[in-house]
Amino acid sequence: MLNDFISLAFPHICVSCGKSLYKKEHTICAYCAYHLPKTNFHLNIDNPIAKIFWGRVAIYSASAFYGFNKGGKVQHLIHQLKYKGQKNIGNSVGKLYGFELKQCVNFNTVNMVVPVPLHPKKLKKRGYNQSDGFAEGLAESMNVEANLQVLYRAVESETQTKKSRFNRWQNVETIFQLRDTKPLEGKHILLVDDVITTGATLEACAHTLLQAPNVKVSIATIAYAANH
Repeated sequence: MLNDFISLAFPHICVSCGKSLYKKEHTICAYCAYHLPKTNFHLNIDNPIAKIFWGRVAIYSASAFYGFNKGGKVQHLIHQLKYKGQKNIGNSVGKLYGFELKQCVNFNTVNMVVPVPLHPKKLKKRGYNQSDGFAEGLAESMNVEANLQVLYRAVESETQTKKSRFNRWQNVETIFQLRDTKPLEGKHILLVDDVITTGATLEACAHTLLQAPNVKVSIATIAYAANH
C-alpha cells in the first residue's frame, strides 16, 4: 500500500512517452519498448552505419538500436538521458538491445563492452557518462565484461554539433588513449555510444582500440541520427 501511495504522489513515468508506468515496467513502458523505431541494422552486415566506416577504419560489425527523428520519442529519450539526469535510461536500453545482439551472428562473439569516454571536466559537470549505463546494460544481458576505464579521453574537444564531417574527424583524431592494452588483447570489443551521426568520434575511438594486439572492434549505439 505504501508503494501504491508513493506511486500516486510521485508517479513513475515512461521516459519516452511520459505516461505512467505499470508496476513491472521500468524506465520505458511496454508500449514504447515495442513501438519505438528499431533499425534492425544488426541483422544486416552492410547496413547504413557499417557503410559510414568503410575505407575509414576496420569495423567488424556496426549497428544502432533506434532511428532518431527530430522531435520524436527517441530524441526525447536521449535528451532525458544526457541532460536530465536520467542515467538509468542507458542501462534499461542496453539490456533490451543486448538480448537482441546476443542472438545475432554478427555480435554473438563480443566479449567486452567499452563506452566512448567523456573528458574528466565534462564528466564532472554532468555527473556521469551517458554511455556507461548503456555499456553496463549491454554487458549484463550479453553476459560479458564491461570495461569503463581502459579507454580515456586525454584532450577536451570542442563541441561537434556545428562542424563538418572533416572538421569533426580532425577534432577527435588524437584525443583518445588507452590506459593498458593487455585487458584488450584477443578480444572482440563492442564500442558503444548514445548517438551516431558522422561517426567521427567512434572512428577515433576504434583506431585507438585497434592498437591492442589481435582485437576486433564492433560498434553499437542507442540511436542513429541520419542527415543530422
